[in-house]
Formats: sequence, C-alpha cells, structure tokens
Amino acid sequence: MVSRSRAKLWMIRATTSVLVWTCLVQLTALGEMWGPRVLKGWPSCFSQDSAALDIKSSSAVPARVLPPKRVYKNNGYLMVSCNGGLNQMRAAICDMVAIARYLNVTLIVPELDKTSFWADPSEFQDIFDVDHFITSLRDEVRILKELPPRLKRRVELGMIYTMPPISWSDISYYHDQILPLIRKYKVVHLNRTDARLANNGQPMEIQKLRCRVNFIALRFTSQIEELGRRVIRLLRQNGPFLVLHLRYEMDMLAFSGCTQGCNSEEVEELTRMRYAYPWWKEKIINSDLKRKDGLCPLTPEETALTLKALDIDRNVQIYIAAGEIYGGERRMAKSCSSLSKIGQKGDSAGTNGPWVFPESLVSDGSPGLSRLTGE
Repeated sequence: MVSRSRAKLWMIRATTSVLVWTCLVQLTALGEMWGPRVLKGWPSCFSQDSAALDIKSSSAVPARVLPPKRVYKNNGYLMVSCNGGLNQMRAAICDMVAIARYLNVTLIVPELDKTSFWADPSEFQDIFDVDHFITSLRDEVRILKELPPRLKRRVELGMIYTMPPISWSDISYYHDQILPLIRKYKVVHLNRTDARLANNGQPMEIQKLRCRVNFIALRFTSQIEELGRRVIRLLRQNGPFLVLHLRYEMDMLAFSGCTQGCNSEEVEELTRMRYAYPWWKEKIINSDLKRKDGLCPLTPEETALTLKALDIDRNVQIYIAAGEIYGGERRMAKSCSSLSKIGQKGDSAGTNGPWVFPESLVSDGSPGLSRLTGE
C-alpha cells in the first residue's frame, strides 16, 4: 500500500514538472512575439531595445529580390547609339533589348543622341537608373555598362563594324542579317535605332519584353523623379491643371513638313533645317497633302478651339510641357486670349499668372533634366 502511494506521488510530481516546462517553452515562444509585456521581469535575451529594433525592421521596406540570371551562350556584343528625342530613344531602347534577347547577345548600355536638335549632352545614367535597368532584366538578357577591356580597346582603335539597320524590320531580319555579323565581328554597332523594329506582327514574347522594358526597367533617376513631384506640387497649389504637349516645336515641323499657319520666311527656315539633317529621308513634302492624310499635329490655334469645344474652364491652369512653340507669341496669342492661365516653363510670373513655376526649378545645372523639360 505504501509503495503504491509513493508511486502515485512520483507520477504526480513528474507530470507537474512536464507541464511546468511545457508552459515555460510556450511562454518563451510567445515572448518573441509579445516581448516584455508577457515576460516582464523574466530573465531573457529579449529586451526593450531589441523589441524596438524588431518593430523597425519589420516596418522597413523589404530587400529587393533580384530575378535569377538567365544563362545562355553569348553570341557577341551589341552596341547601339539611339537617335531622336527622348520618347523615340525610349522606344528604341525597348526594341534593342528585345533584339538582344532574341539574338542571345550581350547588350551594352545604350548611348543617347547628342547631335539632335536638342543638343543634350546627357548620358543614359543621367536620365535613367542604370543599375535598376541592368538588374531588372538579368533574367532576360545580359547588359553591361561597357565592353570587356580587350574589345573596348579594339573599338577605341576604330576596329568595329557599324551600320544602320533597316527601318520597320521584322525580328527575322535581325536573326538572318545582323546575327551573322555579330558572330563574325564579335561586336556590332547599330548607329540608328528609330523605328528599326516593326511594331506589329512580332512574337508575343517580343512584345511582352518591350512593355516590360518600358514600364519597369526604364526608371528615371531619383533626382528626376523628385523634380516631377516638385512640379506637380507647385501646379496643384492653385487648383486643377491641364498639361499639354503640342508637338509644335521647330524640329517637329521641319521633320514632318507641316507648315500650316507659318509665314513664307518660317516655311523657308523649316525647309533648310530639313535638308540639314541627311538622315531625315523625306525632303520634298507637300504640307497640304500631309495634313489631309492626318499626319500633322494640331496648330496652337486649333488646340485652343478644341479645348473650347470640350468646354474646358478658361480659368484652369494649362501648362505647355514642351520646348519653345514655333512662331512664339504670334502663334500662342489666340490660345492666351481664350485661356487666361496658360504658360510654359520659364514664363515670367506676371505674364500668365503666378502659378507658372520658375525656370530655376528645372535648370539647376543637373545633367539629364533638359531632355525632360524641353530645353
């Protein structure tokens, strides 16, 4: 009887010990979640300081996970020199990435046009986040900031095959004509990129990659993104606003041959400019026929009529987001008379209202801003 009672007592003690240790383990686990509020006063590695640190780290932006590198046999290197305005060059970069991916070659970060009408000295990295561009596409194509040293020396000595690809080409043109040249010369330089890949009729993978480059990989630098936020804040200070890009700068009119509303001197000036650029293929252009085909932009006067027809409040702020309108005040007179708050970057505060932000906002000497602000 005595031995049975002792065995019973031993079992109770053992069970109690197991329960106590189980509770301790559970409380310790809870302590990692609830901290000192649960285990206040208990000896633990968990302290107020580490709790604050955990809260901060949990609220921080998670580290960006890079896509895995795509492994492929490299057929050579593709260098490209973009031409045209920023929009044309952006579209061309999308095309060149898709071409490099399709040909299994290494793309060198594209060179931007420095000889166009804008005469902008900006490099790719002055406008776009180059590291993001490279890493965000690493699962599709290998992109380098410059050629390997041995090939770079060859290029510096002028030992490089340079050519302009045919406009509006199908992707098969690059496979059949350009890829053999890359394999032969190791490096090929495409010195024209505007509309060199057809928009339609391409494989879906090509089209998807074009979109990915445009909307994800080509991200502006933090400095330019901050500039955009500052501009929007300034415009919003005085209520609703409308931003227009008239496409009515001198180079656009010279290239297209659209001269409606221009006087004889202006038509002559635009024609001289068209002949000054040998890579602009069309030289003799009938402006009236082009307009009837719907290939000319609206004139400033027609834009004012359109806004009136749309019943846009004449007191709404209208910002002309473009370069200098060809014809200047003469062409903008009707628009300014029918819309009381219309202006451009650099307008004096007393001309069209104090809402127009100052020239100094976008002309701080920083590279990469002039392409975006129409200088």
